[in-house]
Amino acid sequence: MTGAERVREAIEARNREGRAALIPYFCAWDPDLETTRAFLWAAAEAGASVVELGFPFSDPLADGPTIQAATQRALRHRPTLEDFLEFVFRLYAEGYPLPVVVMGYYNPFFRFGIKRFAREARRAGLCGAIIPDLPLEEARPWLSEARKRGLATVLLAAPTTPEARLKRLAEASTGFLYYVSVTGITGARDRLPEDLALRLDLCREVSPVPVAVGFGISKPEQVRLLAPHAEALVVGSALVRIVESEGKRAPERVKRFLSELVSAAER
Repeated sequence: MTGAERVREAIEARNREGRAALIPYFCAWDPDLETTRAFLWAAAEAGASVVELGFPFSDPLADGPTIQAATQRALRHRPTLEDFLEFVFRLYAEGYPLPVVVMGYYNPFFRFGIKRFAREARRAGLCGAIIPDLPLEEARPWLSEARKRGLATVLLAAPTTPEARLKRLAEASTGFLYYVSVTGITGARDRLPEDLALRLDLCREVSPVPVAVGFGISKPEQVRLLAPHAEALVVGSALVRIVESEGKRAPERVKRFLSELVSAAER
């Protein structure tokens, strides 16, 4: 099974159980790699389906203050893609059960070499990538290498995306399509757009791959509201705030928080 197939199957398996899949986000090296490892195992034990693991980058475009701060903490460790891929390799050598996709900006992958990154990512066991600053019109080199290596490419759509473009994004995506719930940056929110459920239903009508929704999801009641309208839910800033407040002591609280969200994800 390819990485892209693993991602899609993990989501669809949870859907067959009558639940939306949960996709937590963690920033690698925040606060350190050993604790990052503990977060990933906590997510698996809590019932998450896929993990989004951020590779720190100094100039993020889509990240709000919470994840930007996490990135700055992580950058103090001087992370490299070689170390990131070695971390993923060792994680799977330990028997880690969930597919992991990297969330990262294009510059580090480009400098590393797109062909080299795709090859080494597959060798490490990484299942795919979310590259938020890579537009569809410029994604052909990555899409070609990702398909060749069986890696998922998760493209992003937004409330401002026209329907015709939405269809193209969905058709080019493998693993899942990531629908950004708001126009803006990441961050936990008390309220989500009133028409979000309707927009997600439209996405699902045109998408041949599962649709995941993210940006702003932080509470069980939001999960209960959105689970019937999306195959998967991405939770990031709310988790990173736990990491920020508790540091190396955070894994157990992360597990409890994710368990609550998983329980709320009935469709």
